[in-house]
Amino acid sequence: MQRIDPLAGGEFAPLTTYLNTASSGLLPARSAAALRAAVEESASYGTMGLDYFGPSSAARAAFARLVHVAPERVAIGGAVAVHVALIAGSLPEGAEVLVPEGEFSSLVNPFAVRSGLKLRTAPLAELADAVRPGTALVAFAAVQARDGRIADADAVRAAARAHGARTLVDATQAAGWLPLRAGDFDYLVCGAYKWLLCPRGTSFLVCGTGTADDGLRALHAGWVAAADPMEANYGPVRRLASDARRYDEPHAHYSYVGAAHSLALLNEIGIEAVHAHDTALADRYRAGLAARGHTPVPAPGSAIVSVPGLGDAADRLEAAGVRVAARAGNLRAAFHLYNSSDDVDRLLELLE
Repeated sequence: MQRIDPLAGGEFAPLTTYLNTASSGLLPARSAAALRAAVEESASYGTMGLDYFGPSSAARAAFARLVHVAPERVAIGGAVAVHVALIAGSLPEGAEVLVPEGEFSSLVNPFAVRSGLKLRTAPLAELADAVRPGTALVAFAAVQARDGRIADADAVRAAARAHGARTLVDATQAAGWLPLRAGDFDYLVCGAYKWLLCPRGTSFLVCGTGTADDGLRALHAGWVAAADPMEANYGPVRRLASDARRYDEPHAHYSYVGAAHSLALLNEIGIEAVHAHDTALADRYRAGLAARGHTPVPAPGSAIVSVPGLGDAADRLEAAGVRVAARAGNLRAAFHLYNSSDDVDRLLELLE
């Protein structure tokens, strides 16, 4: 039986009870149609399409609107780890980077493999207190991928400011359902294939101005990072873009064709509406779990709910047509705009 989305005007009709957005989001119908058209176009005009920069420019602007910054502050790429590596490569020798314990690898590993940096960890709940004189950067996810806990971003930002440290927030598990203002942080990175419903290969970096004041170096600058990309194909790029586009990677065209449409849909709906919808479903699930004697990881206000000790149920649920995830022994469910109370009740029923 097809399940029709309650919030997005018929853009979704999954054949499963899909509660796994924390792993990968569903493509809206409009995005899937645009991708099919782009593939057909490639048969005659190549895999960069008729307009290589048009969809990526639209996606950049749509993402900027979602996180309340100017498009000139947004760089595009293909993976969060590449954006983070750019930041890691720009830090001075001996700089200390503070991250939460057990943070997602894409946010941590670029600092771990960069020689000359001091990587320090602290429990998420104690991250703000762990900032100290000499800390150069605090990097953390707004929402934890493993279990849905929401970071106290205000406290971390205040502590970083008090000690002269910069902040890097990973919004991959937050943007798309949790209202965010990217301008509150020095840097924001976001993989868009989860809650932002984009194809894989879509990723964003937000920085201050795109100038040297950001503390970044355009380490992987190629022709797309030039002030005029069409005049920078051969030899050194003599003049970089004056804004964050100087940090762009040559993007995967198909990914950004889909992204432009997915991000437009989220702007039409509004993140506040998605937030209210998603968290109401998560709260319904938490109440149902409590009634059945299960205690999820404490993550109030999160659209992600993880239950310790139930990870083994994931395969059984999959066989019944319910898509969730098992992470570190937890059963992780993620509720998004294409889910309904019926989805929650079906999951609870199968857990009895």
